[in-house]
Amino acid sequence: MKSNPKVGEFHSKEHFLKTEIMAPAGDWASLKAAIQGGADSVYFGIEQLNMRARASNNFTLADLPKIADVAREESIRTYLTLNTVLYDHDLPLMKKIIDAVKEHGITAIIAADQAAISYAARNGVEVHISTQANISNIEMVAFYSHFADVMVLARELSLGQMKKIVEGVKERDIRGPSGNLVQIEVFAHGALCMAVSGKCYLSLHTYNSSANRGACKQNCRHAYRVTNEEGEELLIDNEYIMSPKDLCTIDFLDQLLDTGIEVLKLEGRGRSPEYVKTVTRCYKEAAQAVADGTYTREKVDAWKKELEEVYNRGFWDGYYLGRKLGEWSRIHGSAATKEKRFIGKVLHYYPKAKVAHVRIKAGGFNRSDSLIIIGNKTGVAEPEIDSIWVGDRPADVVAKGEECTIRLDCVVNEGDKVYLWEDRD
Repeated sequence: MKSNPKVGEFHSKEHFLKTEIMAPAGDWASLKAAIQGGADSVYFGIEQLNMRARASNNFTLADLPKIADVAREESIRTYLTLNTVLYDHDLPLMKKIIDAVKEHGITAIIAADQAAISYAARNGVEVHISTQANISNIEMVAFYSHFADVMVLARELSLGQMKKIVEGVKERDIRGPSGNLVQIEVFAHGALCMAVSGKCYLSLHTYNSSANRGACKQNCRHAYRVTNEEGEELLIDNEYIMSPKDLCTIDFLDQLLDTGIEVLKLEGRGRSPEYVKTVTRCYKEAAQAVADGTYTREKVDAWKKELEEVYNRGFWDGYYLGRKLGEWSRIHGSAATKEKRFIGKVLHYYPKAKVAHVRIKAGGFNRSDSLIIIGNKTGVAEPEIDSIWVGDRPADVVAKGEECTIRLDCVVNEGDKVYLWEDRD
């Protein structure tokens, strides 16, 4: 870990204890997984006016009442992303969405376009300023404070620049519409784009599919060779020259929190429920360890190993520690050390007996194998298997096409998908 002042030298323990962990929710299973991981808040998109309009399933307007009910039951905050570039024909839908946010009690919208920001502010809907606004200095914070209580800083800032902005908020007593000091939020983990704060035209030019309208085709993630018009190739050590590794701040989280930021945002609305649960849990535990003074190298290594198990393109520290250029991925797709392989579905669950009736549709599994079970109500279950029965006989192996009953230590639901959780080749 990098050296840094002791926790509390610049900020009180109470500051670290109230750090908000904001998790992504691309669908119902991920929403449940975020809650299981300990999220204090979730962010999600509906319809097409969000930056992951094609990368995740998204919710619909009709889902907002249920999302609000779940949030109240779990005591978490909910943020609806409304952060694409807006054109005149988008304005009726934008207003309809914000009206629904107010009606159903969603906590806030995340926006960058002034049309959405001003309409929400006029109608008493809390606004958070998106990273697409590229807030990079204290004057931008002061300007947006007329509309918003929370602001996401540009991803390209260093820790020193972040700290200066946080200190400026306090020194200048910059307050949002609520009357409270403006809160500063930063991305802590997940995919980074080669473009400045996500503003990119590559997908639009190559596929006529705009990243700034939530429709990025991610052609920057492909392998490329650089040649001149005479066919001579420029020698480079990596073909993925536009695909940054994923941001990971877990091994300098103490320094990141010591800047005074109050919200840690985890990227990944297009990623799987097991990713959401794992990443949320690791950062929740790490933030708590910073607050408790128990943040150690050994714990960081353990969290890092867990983060490597789920989807990632390799890790780097982004621009936070002073880098000027990106660190590029060396692979296409994921470098995760584990993968899930579908094997079957839950036909029924008997809660009193804690037994799941499962049909194996692909492959098979042994009693010693690790399973994960995923569903909209279940989220991500990671069961310890007590016993397996095929028919009226105990079994250690279940084959493709067989039905079995499994005694578990967790609750699952009918229709859940069952996966083997295994090391990647």
